[in-house]
Amino acid sequence: MRIGLWIDDDQQSVDEVRRRLHTAAEAGFGALWLSERGGWDPLTLLAAAGPAPSGVPVGTSIVRTYPRHPLALAAQVLTAQAATGNSLVLGLGPGPQPIVQGQYGYDPAKPVENLREYLGVLLPLLRGEQVAHDGPAWHAAGAIAVSGVPAPPVYLSALGPRMLQLTGEVADGTLTTWTGPRTVTEHVLPRLSRAAAEAGRPVPAVAAGVCVGLTKDVDGLRTWVHEAFGAAVGLPSYRAAFDREGVSGPADMVLAGDETTLEREVSRFAAAGVAELQIIPCGTAEERDRTIAFAAALSARTG
Repeated sequence: MRIGLWIDDDQQSVDEVRRRLHTAAEAGFGALWLSERGGWDPLTLLAAAGPAPSGVPVGTSIVRTYPRHPLALAAQVLTAQAATGNSLVLGLGPGPQPIVQGQYGYDPAKPVENLREYLGVLLPLLRGEQVAHDGPAWHAAGAIAVSGVPAPPVYLSALGPRMLQLTGEVADGTLTTWTGPRTVTEHVLPRLSRAAAEAGRPVPAVAAGVCVGLTKDVDGLRTWVHEAFGAAVGLPSYRAAFDREGVSGPADMVLAGDETTLEREVSRFAAAGVAELQIIPCGTAEERDRTIAFAAALSARTG
């Protein structure tokens, strides 16, 4: 199982994000991720950072599809792919309903159908193909005139059954959040496997985003996670994920404790079939630094 790192770019300069990406790659992480959070655009930021040392994959977890026309996104993606030395992993998703509707003004009533149609346009464009599509949600005609740039792997933010079905049919992987080993084993992989078999495709990889904190104050760290991410319980897809896990919210899903505890918990994800554990460092600044150092050493040791 690969160990990846989510990079916090909040209130950081482009130079500082570049430094963090390169430092993490040199420390031994197997992949590096940026998110769309209302600040920097992750694809542009990855392009500005350039190739990570040793060709470590860099990805978006995630960029939202609703505000980006597939022709425009395809051009941006292929530009970032070339700028990162063909090391990009494109993580996509519709985005949370309050943002899609409240900030962008789109109707997110049928997100799976919208994304299926979107991917029917985007994926051929990433392969360098001409498209001519006129559907209920999207119109696109044309191609992206670049050459020698391979299409990057595409991961979807899939948690529910219908999104997992779509992922199994067309994507290379899924990016999960608030999902533990049991849900991966009992819910995620069975649906991915069934959909992939029906489509005659390999089973997509599971990259699980997990809050982690190396700490002596487990209760304090759980409080930190609750304050930082507690609003997730109000989003239906995340609420369903918590219900599957039998927990009340994000604080119950964090991996927290000493090195032995964290290694034990990490090994459970590997045993469940997770291809990559995306570490989201949590806690005080000191705890986050210790967590990153611990995870980097674990990544380097496990390969």
